Amino acid sequence: MIYTVTFNPALDYVIYTDNLAIGKTNRSLKENIFFGGKGINVSVVLSRLGVCTTALGFTAGFTGEALEAYLDKENIKTDFIRLKQGNTRINVKLKGENETEINAAGPEITEADIEMLFEKLNSIKSGDVLVLSGSVPKTVKKDIYARILLFVQNKGIKTVVDAAGELLLSALKHKPFLIKPNIDELAEISGRELKSAEDISAAALKLKELGAVNVLVSMGKNGALLIDEFGGVHLKQALGGEPVNTVGAGDSMVAGFLAGCEKGYEYALRLSLASGGATACSEDLATKEQIEELLKTV
Repeated sequence: MIYTVTFNPALDYVIYTDNLAIGKTNRSLKENIFFGGKGINVSVVLSRLGVCTTALGFTAGFTGEALEAYLDKENIKTDFIRLKQGNTRINVKLKGENETEINAAGPEITEADIEMLFEKLNSIKSGDVLVLSGSVPKTVKKDIYARILLFVQNKGIKTVVDAAGELLLSALKHKPFLIKPNIDELAEISGRELKSAEDISAAALKLKELGAVNVLVSMGKNGALLIDEFGGVHLKQALGGEPVNTVGAGDSMVAGFLAGCEKGYEYALRLSLASGGATACSEDLATKEQIEELLKTV
């Protein structure tokens, strides 16, 4: 079983306009609502690839109920902690000549709520996978992923961390099975501009030396670079056409990598790129059929 944890899931309310005039009444061309949060996205793509997954994390209010109903339709098991105050956040995304996003803060998560999450993590068994993905609310300390990895380190499970900054760096000493920084996050951690494949490989290798078992770097239209647990360096080009929507593409890559791991790292990387590329070429997360079609082009 692959478990995902999403501290701050969301409903993305996407509004399409010709132009956005600040301070005036604007009318939309169309609207969409997408359910997300990085861990949620990983679970959805895993489920569509036929992999059993359980979504953990925190939900609140009527928007949290809508999110859980959506995941039920996607055949995803859920075991969320229902917060007593607030609502699962709604992010507003305005798409027109330029894109503007307003990401909500989300409900407050207390230490008592986090303790409830740790109780649920006790059910994870040897051989399972735990994915920690995305940002956390301001009320949660940046060492939370490190705390979780320490809590499960003797359970015989594989852990995945897809996060930025201190959330990621503090977790490395606990040897996560996979981390997936994007190129910008890797440059920020490295403190320098990454201009070549050699620069990217060296920066990724540094994170491996700090504890990560596998380092997968997503590079958008330039594909992805993987340094596997044996030190092998794999660099592959992106799949798919012109991106329509990059939201969820990196999460889809994580899902594809985990779904393909049993067939080796070369295949895992190919399935990862096919999953990310299929999502980037869709308005929503990729379907199994879209992923398989792209996989044939490798």
